[in-house]
Amino acid sequence: MEDLLQHYADHLRHERNVSPHTLRNYLSDLAQFQQFLIERGLALGAGGKVDARKVDLQVVRAFLAALTRDRKKSSIGRKLAALKGFFRYLLTTHKIAKNPLLTMHSPKQEKPLPAFLSVDDVFQLLGAIQVKTPLDARDRAALEVFYSSGLRVSELVDLDWADIDFQLGILRVVGKGSKERIVPVGEIALQALRDYAVTQQKKWQVACKGETPVFLNNRGRRITTRSMARVVEKHLKQAGLVVKMGPHGLRHSFATHLLNSGADLRSIQELLGHASLSTTQRYTHVNLDQLTAVYDKAHPRA
Repeated sequence: MEDLLQHYADHLRHERNVSPHTLRNYLSDLAQFQQFLIERGLALGAGGKVDARKVDLQVVRAFLAALTRDRKKSSIGRKLAALKGFFRYLLTTHKIAKNPLLTMHSPKQEKPLPAFLSVDDVFQLLGAIQVKTPLDARDRAALEVFYSSGLRVSELVDLDWADIDFQLGILRVVGKGSKERIVPVGEIALQALRDYAVTQQKKWQVACKGETPVFLNNRGRRITTRSMARVVEKHLKQAGLVVKMGPHGLRHSFATHLLNSGADLRSIQELLGHASLSTTQRYTHVNLDQLTAVYDKAHPRA
């Protein structure tokens, strides 16, 4: 099955054009499934290796049942999605004669509202950053751009200096599925980037132009999404904000604050790079009083 997994990885990488993060997760889930089969002695062929042709619905259910005890539905759903994609690929490429997961449905996902900050909280977070070191300058610029543009964390860390147009105040962003979009960015964030650029050139001896990554780690390499998550967590604590929120919390805050200030949902969808408007709706938080006020103002018979 190792060869099939490698072929599938190449398919995801080159033909489906999935992000490195998604690819890592899917391959990890499939490797976990393979290990489960080996340990339980299921669907094995010659030499004790997993034979994908021997995997049936009962085997998959046994794997998912073993996960149910200590994992959320969202985690199980992702693993099932990875398995479905893999066996669909095997069927399409004639590696198996029948897809064992054809009739299996994904578990109904829990959809909690994403965490976000109030406007005052955001000002408190950004105002608490004291720039004493080059990394402080980086963090301030990163969080200002994050909130100013509503980027995904992966899009933020993938920014190169060539993607920033300081004169027009825009970012060129490559999002999910390699879809490119133009995103406005505010003057405060742009100034934070200018200040950081001076610091970056001094500390890391790199030119802030072209395909040079914008946000670097302490060793002068492009910062990872995980490290950026730690940056957000660090400054939330320093600002005294007791909230369990990852990097996307600033993206959620961006969308919610725009909507609360009168921006229409369709425009926010474009800014966030969402394919579906229903996804944008989950990223926004509108209280009942505001909805009632909008209704009373807009409806002819309110």
